[in-house]
Amino acid sequence: MHLLPRSLFGRLALILFSGLFLVQLTSTAIQFYDRGQRLFQASGLSSSERIAEIVRILNDASQSERQRLISILNVAPLRVSFTASEWPAENSPETNWPAEVFRQRLQEQLGSAFPLRVAVSDQPAISDNYNMHGGGHDMQHMKGTGMSLPDALVFYAQVKLSDGTWVSFENRISEEVFSDSSVLLLILATLIVTVLVVSLLAVRWVTKPLTMLTQAANKLGGDINQPPLSETGASEVQQAAKAFNSMQSRLRSFIEDRTRLLTAISHDLKTPITRMRLRAEMLDDQEQRDSFIKNLDEMQLIASETLDFLRADDSRESFQPIDVCALLEAIKEDVAELGQQIELDDCVEKSCRARPMALKRCITNLVENALKYANDVRVSTEEKNQSLIITVSDSGPGIPEENLETVFEPFYRLEGSRNRETGGTGLGLSIARNIALSHGGDLRLVNKPDGGLQAILILNR
Repeated sequence: MHLLPRSLFGRLALILFSGLFLVQLTSTAIQFYDRGQRLFQASGLSSSERIAEIVRILNDASQSERQRLISILNVAPLRVSFTASEWPAENSPETNWPAEVFRQRLQEQLGSAFPLRVAVSDQPAISDNYNMHGGGHDMQHMKGTGMSLPDALVFYAQVKLSDGTWVSFENRISEEVFSDSSVLLLILATLIVTVLVVSLLAVRWVTKPLTMLTQAANKLGGDINQPPLSETGASEVQQAAKAFNSMQSRLRSFIEDRTRLLTAISHDLKTPITRMRLRAEMLDDQEQRDSFIKNLDEMQLIASETLDFLRADDSRESFQPIDVCALLEAIKEDVAELGQQIELDDCVEKSCRARPMALKRCITNLVENALKYANDVRVSTEEKNQSLIITVSDSGPGIPEENLETVFEPFYRLEGSRNRETGGTGLGLSIARNIALSHGGDLRLVNKPDGGLQAILILNR
């Protein structure tokens, strides 16, 4: 089913189009058939009425008057002539449904006093192959020859007058009467286009709330405090919007409660840590004193970085345009004050909407993480697909491929070269990714083919 459209709008539109196309196709076929039948019946009725009138006039006229009347009445499309006798049985036209209907109509007009023979053909006029005035009876051309495009619809009739004289009639109905369907086709085309346009607008109107719901769900991961959805529209849409808003409210409450709890714990830990440090300084045993102070420093670092991790989720800082090049220069100067160096490649002179302090903390964490494992750290920027990409590269040992995602988990530390001996608690990359996600972007790590690691920060401009 890979040929079906992926979107709900596309599938509903396809269903409506297919249904309407089949309905209109069937309706068109029925209308053309019914139109042909009605035109035939109207033509046959008109022909039978005129033939009946002429028969009555000729039947009441004398022989001398009949010839004069024939010359007057023999006007296209109805041709009238006298014949010596009726059609021979061996040359009579085939009987078909149209001929039977025509015979019944003509018989009703004439009554039972006048014997008659009739035929209806889609072949060229009888006068093309039949000499009406010469009395010939070559009717073989009236038998079906399989013509796909008939020139006309011809009604043939022979009526026997009261004195035994046979009168032949040939009424030729132009094929244009039946084939000119441009107006009907135009009406049907206009109808189907109008219905399709209205249907597409209706489908778009129905599916628009789902599109808005999808967009809101995508934004939820980056900003839990985004405005609630409008609870309007159909009842099902209102229920979905209410459920989404309720979920967002519960998530916001959960995150706020978790943040307040962890912030309080991390903050309150500082006081007992400080008291324990003072008591540790009073120990006489140098080795124990150094061990206690080292453990206390590690606890204080964990508490401090935990607060930084929680602040990364703080969205109270407003978004504003930021000069990324100036921000990177400021980070370079901060690193230089600590006696370390980073290289900045040519910077893309483009502004970016972000929370200034949060973005600076994100890039600083990436730079500090790279400086822990290598002295050669390079920061570059590029613009791609309406996104600003900041890459922090180092020449360190890199990270095993299976751990490239795991290192983003809070408090996760790799064994070996990337461990606590080099400093840190395993929150730096978690903080950086949280900030990237809160900006609607992403952060990923990639090992360089020639050794080292690349931290690629993607920001939507």
